[in-house]
Amino acid sequence: MLHELLLALVGCTGDVFIDADEEDRRLGFKDGSRHYAQDDPDGASSDECTFRIAPDLQFLRPSEREILERLLRLGFYYRELDRFALKSRNLSWIGALQDSKAVVQQHSVYQRAVANGVTEVLAKYRSAVLTLEKNILADPLPVLAIVTQCLKQFDLLLPPLHALVREVESKKLRGGKLLNFLHERSHCGIPELQTWIQRLLWQAHQVMYRQLSGWMVYGLLQDQNQEFFISRYSYEQTKADIDASEPPANKSKSGRGTEDANMIDWHTGYCVRLDMLPDYIQLPVAESILFVGKAVRVLRNPSASSSFTKQYSFSGAYEGPELLPKEEAEKIGSLLRELQERPLFHKLSFERSIDSIRTIAATHLWKLVVVHADLVGHLKAFKDYFLLAKGDFFQCFLEESRSLMKLPPRPSTAEADLKAPFQQAAVKTIGDEDKYFSRVTLRMPLLANSGLPPSQVEVKQRSSIDALSDVAVGPSYDGWDGIALEYSIDWPLQLLFNREVLAKYSKVFQYLLRLKRIQLELEKSWAKAMQRDRRESRGRQKNHKKDDPKVSGMPTWRLRQHMAYLITNLQFYIQVDVIESQWNLLQERVQASKDFTELARFHQEYLSALISQSFLDIGSVSRILDSIIKLCLQLCRIMEHQDATSSSTAAELDQITEEFNKKSNSLYTILRSSKLAGSQRAPFLRQFLLRLNYNSFFESTARGALNVIRPRLPSATTTLH
Repeated sequence: MLHELLLALVGCTGDVFIDADEEDRRLGFKDGSRHYAQDDPDGASSDECTFRIAPDLQFLRPSEREILERLLRLGFYYRELDRFALKSRNLSWIGALQDSKAVVQQHSVYQRAVANGVTEVLAKYRSAVLTLEKNILADPLPVLAIVTQCLKQFDLLLPPLHALVREVESKKLRGGKLLNFLHERSHCGIPELQTWIQRLLWQAHQVMYRQLSGWMVYGLLQDQNQEFFISRYSYEQTKADIDASEPPANKSKSGRGTEDANMIDWHTGYCVRLDMLPDYIQLPVAESILFVGKAVRVLRNPSASSSFTKQYSFSGAYEGPELLPKEEAEKIGSLLRELQERPLFHKLSFERSIDSIRTIAATHLWKLVVVHADLVGHLKAFKDYFLLAKGDFFQCFLEESRSLMKLPPRPSTAEADLKAPFQQAAVKTIGDEDKYFSRVTLRMPLLANSGLPPSQVEVKQRSSIDALSDVAVGPSYDGWDGIALEYSIDWPLQLLFNREVLAKYSKVFQYLLRLKRIQLELEKSWAKAMQRDRRESRGRQKNHKKDDPKVSGMPTWRLRQHMAYLITNLQFYIQVDVIESQWNLLQERVQASKDFTELARFHQEYLSALISQSFLDIGSVSRILDSIIKLCLQLCRIMEHQDATSSSTAAELDQITEEFNKKSNSLYTILRSSKLAGSQRAPFLRQFLLRLNYNSFFESTARGALNVIRPRLPSATTTLH
């Protein structure tokens, strides 16, 4: 009976100590649907102890029977835990992967790690049973007392472990969810149980650290069962989503419309899975881990299509400078190994090590983008062309294309029609030393591929760009509003210049170009009016007639001067106070920073400042500027094509003057409000208002004109204060 008891303690039943379920199935009393045979490694653990004393043993006292039943529960828990370990550590599914027709259910690697910890507990238990057998055979003392004393510690260990395993199986816990579960259960009041659960957690952490090493040292995602908190999107699905939302302006023959694998990997290829992220790892830490892995992928696998790597590529292989030195990769690996060898997970040490690794990756990525890829030069090119810093070039281009833009754009040839004046302006103003101009292409998005009228095309063009950015609709001009620039960007600059960033640059470019166009129209209208006035003046002198200011069009000239004054000051404010100051700040930050994440943040702040300080994100200001630009265009047409002395023209002129004064006064009122002028949103706004209202000229002129032209509007004027 002693050996029967010892065998039952390690899960082997016989004639004296039986498994009730097995006996019932053998006798045909149960179909076994709720329980599983002993040799079935895929069976789930049972909840209730089924080990029993054989019913024909009548000589046992009740006290002895009670002790034996308590000991048999240890044998039952041992068997169930051993079944869990065998099932979780079963690797037979690996061979079945070679069979394409076989349906294979892959097991959790995290459960397998927990099973390794359970195996350690069972090994200690078996060792205690063997020691117990030796002691009993050497000294025949009361058997039940010795057995109870030797296995007393496992009464507190095996039942909770069995309950833990049952919950893991029933809830199908995997990955980060399993780590969370073990981390919560490791906080208990039984020291022995806490030690072993922490051991199970340590085993599970070994899997996580191996996945972290593969991701942060080599840029490889080793997660066949989708258990890691870093996950990869489907490349085909991500590429399809990008192509579906890609504006036609970016779909050029050079292939910039179809983003390559590196571009997709960086921006949308990988993400943090919140459902698999352990609660004790904060989201910013997980995002740092995500960044490091993506950075290592870029540094270890530079794109063969970039201009930087082409100069170091021979026979299709990159042989340039080592972007991630071997000693730096070894340092990352050593930091992770130190964490892996710790017996307990220490949150602060983990976060410090991840931050150190992130700094290493960010520094080398900064060097790749700023030094090797010439980021500052490309940023200067964006400033020159997208922000109209090369004013002479765009002035020449608008003059060359002025006659063309007076007509509505033709959908089939509009883009081709603009290329000639664009190239002519480049020949006249841009020398051969500008190596970035060849990357700039003029586009008319949507126009060539749509059969809509120019007015509807204009609306569609503007909405397509607004969909890619958080910028409000800018002031419109005419059917040529859709003029856009396209810039050929090589890898790895695409890490900074993604589609949303390019959309913001395009929005600012179109805004500035409209202001530049209306300023040119006001200047040309003035020149043409002066030529006509000189001819008429010479004619009156020949007829010995005196000049009459009303006849000579003085009110029209005064209104044109007020319009030009507003547009010119607005342009000066944007170009000098906003763009130039923000550009100088960005240059200082780029040179002072050695971290790629800081660099990306500085560039985003630079773009956000351009948009906010230019009021592109304020719908009310954009609508007022839209109206002002249209009024300016109406005045230019009157000055060029109509007789200012006619009654119909005078009435139209009065209406334009009244409407302009009203809109300009509303614009001034909004800009001088405490919400804008009194905030840090636009630090140079007060200078703009000072220039605009020098000697109270703007305010008095706008309000005075409202009262003089239409005396019936004083109440409306009062409401604008």
